[in-house]
Amino acid sequence: MAVNQIFELGDFQLQKGSVLPDAKLGYLTLGELNEARDNVIVSPTWFTAQPADVAFWLTGPGRALDPSKYFIVIPNHFGAAVSSSPSNTPPPFERTRFPRTTGYDNVVAQQRLLTEVLGVERIKLVAGWSMGACQAYAWAALFPDMVEALGPINGSARTANFNKVFLRGNMRAIENDVAWAEGFYDRPPIAGIKAMAAIYAGWAFSEPFYRKELFRFFGASSTDEFIEIFWDAFYIKNDANDLLSQFTTWFHNDLGDHPNFGGDFDAALGAITARTIIIQAETDRYFPPVDSDYEASKIPNARVQRIDTDWGHMAPFNPDDQVVIDAALRELLGE
Repeated sequence: MAVNQIFELGDFQLQKGSVLPDAKLGYLTLGELNEARDNVIVSPTWFTAQPADVAFWLTGPGRALDPSKYFIVIPNHFGAAVSSSPSNTPPPFERTRFPRTTGYDNVVAQQRLLTEVLGVERIKLVAGWSMGACQAYAWAALFPDMVEALGPINGSARTANFNKVFLRGNMRAIENDVAWAEGFYDRPPIAGIKAMAAIYAGWAFSEPFYRKELFRFFGASSTDEFIEIFWDAFYIKNDANDLLSQFTTWFHNDLGDHPNFGGDFDAALGAITARTIIIQAETDRYFPPVDSDYEASKIPNARVQRIDTDWGHMAPFNPDDQVVIDAALRELLGE
């Protein structure tokens, strides 16, 4: 079984001015790099995910991202517990002192991993879900000469205002727990994390998902039970400071927010030269298709592949929707 590896970045300059000392990038590789070094796929992690989660849900024999064909690199973004995060960074950058990191910070670190450690100069495909999709856009905009194809799944190149309202509600749920103590808590703010989980549950799936009681697929007989056995159980395993750090990265995601583009979102999208299929669920409440349509209109030769699903943002976890996702990724891979 593949295990996480750590790339020691040293003192890492962050986009917003801080330096993260002794920074670490966690990652996982699947498959073998071929002699031509042209079978590389990069799939960044999503919110709270460790590399093994991506390996389990997006890759495998018979899937589009098949380790028997491709060398798949799964880097863990800052704040997600394997790479440098509030929970694993020593003073003076521990807990809420951990600096704000951006999608571009993650991609710069990942590009160093590819070139300095793995000896890779060309990437056949960058594809990721949710926050992984946000990083995929940054890869293609900042390093267009490296990225041949781009397949963001249920994500966006810029966090929309509607999405920010959702994120702020999640953040306040944690911060308003009496145990929070400005992040320097003696016991985890479990009540706040559970409140956050209940908010998250209402957005992650769609209204049809709940109306049709598809939560029974998970062994739950009611919405309350679904929140308890699925959402609560998942999120209480996460460090609260790590959750907030990732929310902050997500909140501020903006492809135009880089010196190369001077805040010009359209210019950043136009810098993408990779073959692009934006894979987007019709019922995604975080990243609605209207944003994907706009992004595709500004990326040369891009198109949107809609997923007709009741699973909303969580479509990649539905076997029927995986078929649609894999078909689009195979097209990008030239299969």
